Amino acid sequence: MSNLTTRRYVDIRRALLAREELALIDLREEDPFAQAHPLFAANVALSKLEIEIFARVPRRDTAITVYDDGEGLAAIGAQRLLALGYRDVAVLEGGLAGWRAAGGELFRDVNVPSKAFGELVESVRHTPSLSAEQVKALLDEQADVVVLDARRFDEYQTMGIPGGVSVPGAELVLRVAELAPDPATQVIVNCAGRTRSIIGAQSLINAGIANPVAALRNGTIGWTLAGQALAHGQARQFSAVSDSTRSAAAHKARAVAARAGVQRITRHGLAEWQADTARTTYLFDVRTPEEYSAGHLPGSRSTPGGQLVQETDHFASVRGARLVLVDDDGVRANMSASWLAQMGWQVAVVDALVATDFVEQGDWQPPLPEVPAVTEISVEQLATWLREDGTVVLDFTTSANYVKRHLPGAHWAIRAQLPAALERLPHAERYVLTCGSSLLARFAAHDLQALTPTPVYVLEGGTARWIDAGLPLEHGERRLAVPRSDRYRRPYEGTDNPREAMQGYLEWEFGLVAQLARDGTHGFAVA
Repeated sequence: MSNLTTRRYVDIRRALLAREELALIDLREEDPFAQAHPLFAANVALSKLEIEIFARVPRRDTAITVYDDGEGLAAIGAQRLLALGYRDVAVLEGGLAGWRAAGGELFRDVNVPSKAFGELVESVRHTPSLSAEQVKALLDEQADVVVLDARRFDEYQTMGIPGGVSVPGAELVLRVAELAPDPATQVIVNCAGRTRSIIGAQSLINAGIANPVAALRNGTIGWTLAGQALAHGQARQFSAVSDSTRSAAAHKARAVAARAGVQRITRHGLAEWQADTARTTYLFDVRTPEEYSAGHLPGSRSTPGGQLVQETDHFASVRGARLVLVDDDGVRANMSASWLAQMGWQVAVVDALVATDFVEQGDWQPPLPEVPAVTEISVEQLATWLREDGTVVLDFTTSANYVKRHLPGAHWAIRAQLPAALERLPHAERYVLTCGSSLLARFAAHDLQALTPTPVYVLEGGTARWIDAGLPLEHGERRLAVPRSDRYRRPYEGTDNPREAMQGYLEWEFGLVAQLARDGTHGFAVA
């Protein structure tokens, strides 16, 4: 690492306070990242660096600082970034331990800037909330109340408040008038924990809707801790709104954005921003993924607004960059932008768009570097090999996907931990690598072949192709070559979390405002 540049904690702190562009990249897997990291660190695991980095840090001369916690990832990651064309890459002096020793604040969990901001909003705006017991009593009494779930639809389906309607956060101001047309109806916004319910409820209040509004205090965690049953598999969703509803909501949303300092630009102004090589400009389409797929502005990324506010560090990993938001109704972009502006981002909404601007169709595809050349085999060839001895299959999908289903006999591994994985694998005459599509497997194959003289192959089309061929599958955790550190187990996810973990998570959230004050770099300004 002697030939690599290092960057100190004080340098990064100075740049954050000056609102200069920087990317502080934690190269560990998500679980160790979630145990301790700086406030504005973005988790881009070394295992997936090439697949994620171009979208998350689009400008090649961005000041990037990478770090680990002594695992030896930083030097490798820095060299890979330089090879990918990034020109201002440094290693954090002393790694995570150096940050701590220099007096830097460390935070737990994921998407911490957004969650800490949510707690600050509640403390400043005194966002109204109702306890689980109060909401349950209203529902039992069949009171005039509507419960709006501000999470993604899949989260809502997994577990939710009985009778709740799925209305992801950015949709609330646009949809509420038709979900609660009587201004006397009590509107309750919930999520799994606290952030999205606070931001959702405060969005409705900021927009000036006539209904009484409250967040469900502590979300589904609070509901569960109160001993109340959650519903599973619900499917209530919002429907299309009328032109008059859309127009009224757009007027409210634009006023909210103006109060927060959101900028207005045209397509010409957007082009000027994008041509500015000295600044990073992200272009986000905050409508639903279905709307995006049907037609979107060329070059935009699908990032539904509620999740963009909730997971800003994941989508915009360059702190100090410019964010440009797009919709086709004047509501969702303005409401999302209002929060991002308060979170310290320079953010603009594109005005005067017309239907013909949304000409590109299909799902968003991440920009990728050149994919390594590999030797591929068909599913038919692998099926033949698996009837003999000597073939070891390695699966590099997420551990959750692996547990759900994988090829017979496949071992699960993390790309950045291949040396450790090899020690736990049986003797192989050949290795066959896969993942969902085999994209990550292609990068892993290059790494593995450098470690072993044993031939390495990649399954053409990945596990998806195997499934399409109707071939047998297994499930479960039977062959983990390394521990499952690729994903942090969120205490507010799923249906089987220990009560102690849920209570501990709430107590951690309650302490975030004090942590923000100790850190001092957040730049948040609640309007």
